Amino acid sequence: MVEIEIDGKSVEVEQGSMVMDAAKKVGTHIPHFCYHKKLSIAANCRMCLVEVEKAPKPLPACATPVTPGMKIHTHSEKAIQAQKSVMEFLLINHPLDCPICDQGGECQLQDLAVGYGKTTSRYSEEKRVVFHKNVGPLISMEEMSRCIHCTRCVRFGQEIGGVMELGMLNRGEHSEITSFVGQSVDSELSGNMIDLCPVGALTSKPFRYSARTWELGRRRSVSPHDSMGSNIVLQTKANQVLRTVPLENEALNECWISDKDRFAYEGLNGADRLKSPMVKQDNVWIQTDWETALDYVARSLNSIKADHGSDAIAALAHPMASVEELYLLQKVVRDLGSNNIETRLRQQDVSGFAEAASKAPWLGMKVADVSQLQRAFFIGSFLRKDQPLLAARIRAASKRGLKVTRLGASSEDWLMPIAATALATPSNWPAELAGVASAVAQAKGIGAPSNATVSAHAQAIADSLLTGERKAIFLGSAAMAHPQFAQLHAYAQFIAEQTQAVLGFLPEGGNSVGAHLVKAVSTSGVQGILGKDLKAVVMLGVEPGADLIDPQLAKAALAKAGTVIAMTAFDSAELREVADVLLPVTPYTETSGSYINAEGTLQTVQAAVRPLGEARPAWKVLRVLGQVLGLENYYFNSSDEVLAEALPTNFETQLSNQTTIVPAVTSVFTPAIERLTDVTIHSTDPIVRRAPALQLTQDAKRAVKLGLPSNLFVQLGLKEGDAVKVSQLGASVVMPATEDKHLMDGVVRLSAGTAASAALGSMNGQLSVERV
Repeated sequence: MVEIEIDGKSVEVEQGSMVMDAAKKVGTHIPHFCYHKKLSIAANCRMCLVEVEKAPKPLPACATPVTPGMKIHTHSEKAIQAQKSVMEFLLINHPLDCPICDQGGECQLQDLAVGYGKTTSRYSEEKRVVFHKNVGPLISMEEMSRCIHCTRCVRFGQEIGGVMELGMLNRGEHSEITSFVGQSVDSELSGNMIDLCPVGALTSKPFRYSARTWELGRRRSVSPHDSMGSNIVLQTKANQVLRTVPLENEALNECWISDKDRFAYEGLNGADRLKSPMVKQDNVWIQTDWETALDYVARSLNSIKADHGSDAIAALAHPMASVEELYLLQKVVRDLGSNNIETRLRQQDVSGFAEAASKAPWLGMKVADVSQLQRAFFIGSFLRKDQPLLAARIRAASKRGLKVTRLGASSEDWLMPIAATALATPSNWPAELAGVASAVAQAKGIGAPSNATVSAHAQAIADSLLTGERKAIFLGSAAMAHPQFAQLHAYAQFIAEQTQAVLGFLPEGGNSVGAHLVKAVSTSGVQGILGKDLKAVVMLGVEPGADLIDPQLAKAALAKAGTVIAMTAFDSAELREVADVLLPVTPYTETSGSYINAEGTLQTVQAAVRPLGEARPAWKVLRVLGQVLGLENYYFNSSDEVLAEALPTNFETQLSNQTTIVPAVTSVFTPAIERLTDVTIHSTDPIVRRAPALQLTQDAKRAVKLGLPSNLFVQLGLKEGDAVKVSQLGASVVMPATEDKHLMDGVVRLSAGTAASAALGSMNGQLSVERV
């Protein structure tokens, strides 16, 4: 520790700390622009100049390391004069457009100019002009003349996002921040550059000119779009969410959010919001009131139970539904005598969790502890797009020595060093993972689970996991959707036990862990339920073509059912085709509710705006439905009362990733062409799929194309965007093709959550591809 003095106050700080850090410790604010606690030091704005005794001139606080006995004056005449001179310099070319600037009211330059700027300018020459750039649908660079070259956006891309998408051209007054020629900014974390910009140079393109910051109401919330549980602030005006910004939580999302979390709010304000209950009679949709709709639903369910038995009733819910909603949904279904309730909509093999009611798979550790890992092995994961903020933590940890290994069918760029990648077709993932297990067993001198072939990559992964101290093995979304997920789980558990690694899951949806804890899962799985002779199906926030592992199986099952009740925030042609009743329920922004993220943390939020039209919170609808059905104990006055009944106080003891499945001998399969299915970042749930700006991104455009490995692309004589016919189990669809150089031979990437995917079968299996 080093003892120094700041403005007469003594303070001890760590050796190597900067003056800025020491000032923060004593609560002294030093003005700055380029400095940010999460980014490297640039020291190029010079606004943080302070006086240091015995130094010949003012020094930048962000880049001056402390030394023993140092005496610093942050508000001396010399320091203030230096800071005012810098401010005058920064304002020389800055345009006087505060009245029309979107950053007005939350602009650091504006705030500091009040304290350090002059009332008049000595600069009378013409101000420089920087032409605007188009960098995509999310970030506006229309007024780059405002840029003060703090380079926060550049450093964020390199250090947090992992890719340098913006940079600086030229020198002196000709300097400007720009993207590479003709390129857009496509990082899944790019929206954070908007928050980082201390002036109005980078602004939100969807929010632009929508409201002034002082007109907006603010409500803390939690993003349900992935299992991170990122803390956010919803900013509202006229009963609409107009902007989403991060709420700092160092334990979860730090001070960042993904673009999906930031811009998905647009989907809440679309024209297809369902505003009143609808009932189909004689194939005609009729608008009705809540009493009539719920009475119709109750009579249908009671009639089906009496005529066909309780097992003919089922419920499917999206894992982004709240704890309270999922608890009451499963309560209604089970009080009717059925166990057909499922939230694992894209999981085919649930045999590894036969005791689903007693355990909840989770991350296996706190999110913050991921930053301390030395070894991490990912199985069947699209990490960068599935968990953008977790990927950012992994990326940062890799700079400190974390070695990342993975098993998959694609060597896609995660924007971080990868120590080893084992490539195998999805059907051969169990065999390849068995090879890793055999290599570990051989090194430990114990019996292997099976006599598997150990490839060079499997050996490299095993060698990595056998070294280091803090280690983890994660099963990703593609592994959890695998037809042999139980075997992948069993082998991963064996490897974790033998290498003293933590076993974790990277679940989908903001409340996947909570769904298990409130028993909104079954022993049959979604395909087992859809394979039954169902007569009534309740869907909560589910769109069958986009959210289920096999859209064709779902469509057939719903067509056979006599009554399909869709509890949804959105009206759509698909739901009108398969449903008999549409009940308008509120999205997460219009109701109170609780979510349990991947690390097992319970977070409760309140409504940010009033329900739209006649829409009602799903927990209230289910509460009343239980009463109308004549079921007992449905008298809840608040969501807090539902939560108290839904979760025990020690629910954390139910978090478990253990399986009783024994690893078995696996055989190698060689299908001609196998499907690799990713759920692209902007098609995960109904809200995201309706966000216009997100659907214009490169990620969304890539999702509607069939990714082909280079050899097959050349073999078919294709050019970028050429049409190909894709066939699967008798169904076929024509879609544009793109060359994916990261795919291994024998695998094509066809994303879920798209119109093309909805027209085909399961997310797993064989395909045939031919040129049109």
